[in-house]
Formats: sequence, structure tokens, C-alpha cells
Amino acid sequence: MSTLRIATLNIWNKSGPWLSRLALIRREIERLQPAVLGLQEVLRFAPQGRPHFVASEATCQATEIGAGFDYSVAYAEASDYGGGLMFGNALLSRFPILSTQSFILPGLESGESRSLLHAVLDTPYGQLPVFVTHLNWKFHQGSVRLAQVRFIADRVAELAPIRGPFLPPVLMGDFNAEPEADEIRYLRGLSVVDGRSVFFADAWVYGGDGGPGATYDRNNDYARLAREPSRRIDYIFVRGPDAALRGEPMQTELAFAAPEASPSGVVWPSDHFGVVTDLYLLARSP
Repeated sequence: MSTLRIATLNIWNKSGPWLSRLALIRREIERLQPAVLGLQEVLRFAPQGRPHFVASEATCQATEIGAGFDYSVAYAEASDYGGGLMFGNALLSRFPILSTQSFILPGLESGESRSLLHAVLDTPYGQLPVFVTHLNWKFHQGSVRLAQVRFIADRVAELAPIRGPFLPPVLMGDFNAEPEADEIRYLRGLSVVDGRSVFFADAWVYGGDGGPGATYDRNNDYARLAREPSRRIDYIFVRGPDAALRGEPMQTELAFAAPEASPSGVVWPSDHFGVVTDLYLLARSP
């Protein structure tokens, strides 16, 4: 095997019929079999007085989602709701997690607290740095999101240097910005800010089906409640492909997008659709 399947999903915390949604999310994981899955809006409960949360305990949505699928779990808190209840990002990995770090993103003055989760995975292809994040959501906060992606790009450069021993790093999550937004253009190497630029390959551009790829879609009953336009705001990026063409997204699709009828109405996995891609990780000659 030469590819690694990676997916991302904003799980919408416990909004809506959580137990019914959980079953659909788990069914899609069984179908897709992602080796790595990034999750956003993940709630966990760590009783006060126990700062070191034990991920194997069933008090975390990521643990519920991954139960029985042989995943290791990493978590990065973004907000503390009090009483031991946290909100943040998570990572499920079929490979050993060698190390983890978490960072609070710029923008606390906006009234939101967002985080970046970093993990290094021990894959058969080499050590893979993975970053999972969730940016500010309000339409008028593009400047905050731009500061957040610049901070993230700096952390990626620092923790996974281009000439380092790692595979091309993967960055994924809910960016709350369309492809044409300055913050996404900056990540894609299409915008220079303060004399600086970076490049991350957008998996949808490389391997998508040519469609718009909306992940927040008014066809989804839960998303339609927000009265917002359909748009693509969830992404998988990879810094690369590198000189050996490792990290090329070969095929990218929407995921976690199929509803199911129930006695109480139609159930969707989340208010977002997810994204799944297959990354080519063996070295090749250009």
C-alpha cells in the first residue's frame, strides 16, 4: 500500500440527536476506514482536581467515536466551560502517537478561544506530523482568522521543518472560510502578507471531483437552520508534495454526508460534511 487515508469532521459537539448522530459517524468510519481522523467541536469531561485526563475513559466524544476501532486519541482544549467540561479538537490515529502539543490561537480578544492540536504519528512510511484546528466562525472576523493561519503556519514550520526528518505535515479542520478568503489564499500560496508566503496543497483542488465541495451545505437540515449560504469551509491541507512527491493527495471526497430516516425525522451525522483524502506517501522520482 502506498497511500494513507486521512479524514476530518466537525462533529457539532452534542447538538441535535447526539446518540443517533454518533451511530452514523461510526458507520461512516467503518465504511471509510481512515487511518487518521481529525475532529473539531469535541466535548470532554475531566473531573475537577484531575488535570491529566485519561483518554481511555468514556468521558470524551472522541473516545466514544473511536471505541472499538483501534484508535489512539489525542486532544487539545480550546475552551473551558467550567466544572471540568472542555471544548476542543481531537485526533484519532491507527498509528502510535509519539508526541502531542496544543496551542491557543490568536484572537482571544474576539470573545472566542480556539486551539491547534499537533501530534507526531509513527506510520510505516515515517513520522507524520499532523495538525488539527478550528478557526473563529463569524463572517466579519477574517482578520482574526488570517492571524490564526499565520500563527499555524509558523508552528508547522517550527515543528515540522522542511529539511527535517518528517513526512510532509498534514493540516486539517474547520477553517470557517471559503477558498477565496484571504486566510485560505495565504495557506495556498496565493497571497503574500507582510512580505511572507507559504504553500499548503488543498486536497480538494488536487483530488476532488471538480464540484464545489460544499461542507456547510443548506441541503443538510442542520446547516440550513443557520440560514447561511452553502460553502466549502472544511479542509485537508498538506505541505507538499515534497521533492520525492510524498504527500500528494490522490483522491478527495466529501464524507459523513449521508442522512438516515428515523421515526423522529431525518438524522445527519453533523451539521458539517467531512472531507476524506488518500495521500501518497512513498518516495517517487519526479
